[in-house]
Amino acid sequence: MNHFISSFVAASLCVAAPGLACAADITLGSLKIANPYARAMVPGAEVGGGYMTITNSGKTDDRLISATSSRAAKVEIHEMKMDKDVMVMRKLESGLALPAGKSVQLKPGSYHVMFMDVIDPFKQGETIRARLTFEKAGSIDVDFAVGSAIAKKADNGGDHANAAE
Repeated sequence: MNHFISSFVAASLCVAAPGLACAADITLGSLKIANPYARAMVPGAEVGGGYMTITNSGKTDDRLISATSSRAAKVEIHEMKMDKDVMVMRKLESGLALPAGKSVQLKPGSYHVMFMDVIDPFKQGETIRARLTFEKAGSIDVDFAVGSAIAKKADNGGDHANAAE
């Protein structure tokens, strides 16, 4: 699907789903970052999650190695997964692999960008800027649109940023 059509489809989804926070797709070399978003934080929360889909259309693997944001003291790349009956979260010490010719989805209950020690909680309707750094493609600023704190079925699970889920 070409970039125009995929942008049209993403924009259509944003219009068709009221309350869904949508941000523009971004291209950095052979990487495309689609639909970066975060959830509003519940009162008392000090962490927030950032989600998106990263497509590597190149012929060489890349890696998301770090992130920073003025809204958080620390930002890490995390993975959540089930280990038997226990949800386990861990920092990906060497970053998130982005295989050539593949898409990697960062979503609740899976890979995500973890904003830690957030001083000013994320509020629905605002955007959170973060600088993502990739091993080969370099760095780029990404605006995460903040949507509702309530998980939607399409989120595919909960995350530890919002204990109310």
